[in-house]
Amino acid sequence: MTYDRKMRGDGVKMHDPLKKIAGQLSNTRTKRIENMRSVSSLLCNRFLAIICSLSVLLLHVVSVPGEAAERRSFLAADSSKQIIAMVGEDGEIRWRYKIGPLHDLHYLPNGNVLFQTDWTKLVEINPQTDEVVWEYDAAKSEGNRNRTIEVHAFQRLANGLTMVAESGAARIVEVNRGGKIVSRMPLQIEHPIPHQDTRLVRKIANGNYLVCHEHKGAVYEYSPQGKVVWRYDVPMFGKLPKPGHGVNAYGNKCFAALRLKNGNTLISTGNGHRVIEVTPAKKIIWDLDQNELSGIQLAWVTTLQILPSGNIVLGNCHAGPENPQVIEINRKKEVVWKFHDFKNFGNALTNTQILSLNGKPISACDVIR
Repeated sequence: MTYDRKMRGDGVKMHDPLKKIAGQLSNTRTKRIENMRSVSSLLCNRFLAIICSLSVLLLHVVSVPGEAAERRSFLAADSSKQIIAMVGEDGEIRWRYKIGPLHDLHYLPNGNVLFQTDWTKLVEINPQTDEVVWEYDAAKSEGNRNRTIEVHAFQRLANGLTMVAESGAARIVEVNRGGKIVSRMPLQIEHPIPHQDTRLVRKIANGNYLVCHEHKGAVYEYSPQGKVVWRYDVPMFGKLPKPGHGVNAYGNKCFAALRLKNGNTLISTGNGHRVIEVTPAKKIIWDLDQNELSGIQLAWVTTLQILPSGNIVLGNCHAGPENPQVIEINRKKEVVWKFHDFKNFGNALTNTQILSLNGKPISACDVIR
């Protein structure tokens, strides 16, 4: 059976039934036309019903609640691909720059990016022109010559100085725009290991420094004079250590620690595959374990960022191409947004900073990171 396709004035496609069908219904022209209209109407109604059903099905498939509606732009770096980049809310790269090893980065209020190009050299770059407007090389800094130095954390402070944690030298310094050391504070490290002394360090609101000591598996809070005023040893949760970096490794090599407004401390436990919130009395009141997110497995949990909504953005490094590299969750441990790109970034995407939420820029003062 074949059909002649016609287009009505309202733009809806119809099927004109065969003349044989119409002829069998009536021998008169009037009845034939009436019956043709009746059959056409029936076919049209069935056709529209099918289209409506398909539309509902299609809408259900593409309209994923929550996550699909969320968009983020962000700054990210992956040393395996030797790239730091700004990624737009559509997932496209807006700016990129070649790097070496990197464990920290900052998008500054002036629109510049503060990051490291290798273990010792920091640069502030205007991403519009790629002009280097400030730089500091810890290897050439006062007291560090002929020493093995690695930088794993830095921070532009409100007074314009830049805080730099220098592993190997076991110190935190604050330097001015000319690269001159304005202040220095010794870290309590008995046997310095340049690659493991520290991970992220932040100067917090009370003027103290919150330091992740990776090798010790502990978070220290130091006064500006170098006194330890609070210490938290990251637990192993009854497990034995396993070497490596991926989902099957295990340890307590903490990467980031944030002091929350409620006085608690949020800690990413590195190869412990989890995030924990700890009170000043060192009680864990909230945690996210390795396999609590549906369809996602955590590996080396790195950077943390608290968004204005209270959601937590975490880095999921060394987790393999089966897992997203950046994840945003709420306190109910529901995934709100995630990023997964193993074309432009690889298995060593360590650091991120969210820059906008659904088209709305966020400033550094509106987040904790």
